[in-house]
Amino acid sequence: MRALWMALCALARLGPGALAGCAEAGRCCPGRDPACFARGWRLDRVYGTCFCDQACRLTGDCCFDYDRACPARPCFVGEWSPWSGCADQCKPTTRVRRRSVQQEPQNGGAPCPPLEERAGCLEYSTLQGQDCGRAFVPAFITTSAFNKERTRPAASPQWATHTEDAGYCMEFKTESLTPHCALENRPLTRWMQYLREGYTVCVDCQPPAMNAASLRCSGDGLDSDGNQTLHWQAIGNPRCQGTWKKVRKVDQCSCPAVHSFIFI
Repeated sequence: MRALWMALCALARLGPGALAGCAEAGRCCPGRDPACFARGWRLDRVYGTCFCDQACRLTGDCCFDYDRACPARPCFVGEWSPWSGCADQCKPTTRVRRRSVQQEPQNGGAPCPPLEERAGCLEYSTLQGQDCGRAFVPAFITTSAFNKERTRPAASPQWATHTEDAGYCMEFKTESLTPHCALENRPLTRWMQYLREGYTVCVDCQPPAMNAASLRCSGDGLDSDGNQTLHWQAIGNPRCQGTWKKVRKVDQCSCPAVHSFIFI
């Protein structure tokens, strides 16, 4: 390569057009563009028509100065927007956050990452502020990481001061689940892959999933004797669902992180 550059430098002394390339032609084109060419030395040491399009790297006919004249520029994106509210009230639905492209990729630079993420959510009050949490019978669950972001509406009159620290943990042994859980690979639903038959899982009951009057979460199975088959559904993918049986109620969850969930 050094010998090639020395030869090119020698040619540069022969005339202004001897080293014509992408820079002199002012060309840098995306994809494969047969019209995006110049006259000069190619990287394979052939003088003649050379190309300044992105595909020239694959075809091996780039102009000698392609890398310098057309540097790869990766995609840059902005910060995530705040999470939106749930798309609907009083039923399992989704929330969304987005980010925008600050710079499009150029000349084979790294492509843009996903610009939108969706996650499951559930609102426990109507737009008029009426509680609707008791309408849910199956246990709707999501990853325990969501509990760090979930907040109770500060203005809700249903929550008295003495309920601030209310909460409990239910342990279940999974009996069955649909195959759709293992197929999830989206960033915010990947937690479903860790649901397995025969495993003991912990599900935390905390406000606002906890009903303000009964201090219980819908579908918690607290009244079960341990032999009753209970149903659960993952928020974010309604096809990921299954059954489990109650093991016990404890004050705090102690399962591994991948087996720790929350009622929602």
